[in-house]
Amino acid sequence: MSPLLYRALLLLGMLSWLTPVALGQARLSGTVLDSLTQQPLPFSTVFLANTTRGVTTDEAGRFVFEQVPAGSYEAVASYLGYRLQRQNITVRTEPQQLTFRLAPSANALREVVVRPTPNKPEDYQVFADALLGSTSFSKLCRIRNPKAVQVRFDAGKNELTASCPDFLEIENRALGYRIRYYGLEFTLNFQEDWVSFYGSPVFEPLRARSARQQRTWEGNRRKAYTGSLLHFLRSAYTGQVAEAGFRVQRLRRLPHPAWPRADSLLKLLRSMPAEVWNRNSAVFSDSAQRLSKFPRQVEYLFAEPLPATAYRQKLPDGVALRFADLLQVTYAAEPADPAYVAYTARQRRPGQPLPAGLSVQSSVLHLQSPTVELQPNGAPTDPLALLTEDYWGFEKMGEFLPLDYQP
Repeated sequence: MSPLLYRALLLLGMLSWLTPVALGQARLSGTVLDSLTQQPLPFSTVFLANTTRGVTTDEAGRFVFEQVPAGSYEAVASYLGYRLQRQNITVRTEPQQLTFRLAPSANALREVVVRPTPNKPEDYQVFADALLGSTSFSKLCRIRNPKAVQVRFDAGKNELTASCPDFLEIENRALGYRIRYYGLEFTLNFQEDWVSFYGSPVFEPLRARSARQQRTWEGNRRKAYTGSLLHFLRSAYTGQVAEAGFRVQRLRRLPHPAWPRADSLLKLLRSMPAEVWNRNSAVFSDSAQRLSKFPRQVEYLFAEPLPATAYRQKLPDGVALRFADLLQVTYAAEPADPAYVAYTARQRRPGQPLPAGLSVQSSVLHLQSPTVELQPNGAPTDPLALLTEDYWGFEKMGEFLPLDYQP
């Protein structure tokens, strides 16, 4: 897939994002129970999604989080043989008590369960490549429990989907994290050329073998953060986009007036029988090549950088993104990953020139709704409302950071 057409919903978690507030901490505690018997579930997992905060309940099913920064969280409880449960909570300064009542899964209730067939190796590999990504850091990521995921290809929709009933465990040796991705839902649409994945991940820092390895991880985390979508959104919230090193321009796309006719002629040309037109002839090759060069859309990039007021809207109690057309966001303070340049070169069509500016991090940002509200840490209230292309679309699990990360 060409990164110019590649679209990725960069969901750094599900629909609830950590919303830290500058001041205030509180104690968060609770219990995890069986919803049928009301008995405690000892040694179950409780975590705050998209963060490094995760605990295990004691023998009585109790858990405690000390000094949780005030803000909005997605609290998640999981226990083997039970359905995952999520609660959206708001932490302020007073202690808060939670109760999770988990429902037994189909296996626990002894219902008839159709055992899924093993994944086709080729389908699983496509899933793994799309999830982990192709960046330099992605090469140091691996899935520790590949049999936990169920991958399916729908030929009618030309779509690959994957799900994980429990959690998918990913080890990132570039950033020094082990990620347990609970409730993963993954879709790769070949027809429209986009991929999305979401769920409730929790991060566990790996133990470094040496001080040198720890310093390497810390340096890689800073590198993954600088220029990232999270970096841009945090900068947009504070109104310090230009100061952070980002250049924002308006990008407009319109249908190419010649594309429908060129596409029809190309389809007609390819449908002609061999006795009418020799497909190996130079004339056929030249005609097909010229017709295939017509793009679906034509782009107009406005040269002048946009002021923050053109895309940042101040709300009575926060900040939102709101802009016309698309945003092209360039971060030139750090060079693009060499793997991005190589990937783009491999995915281009024959005869298609490489896009200009590949040496810098250049991304395209869409809004799927007129206004997207940002939380105080820059994360959108609805991450499904953001769509990215190019460099941010290229970055995947190799650059995935917890939302409580601070450079």
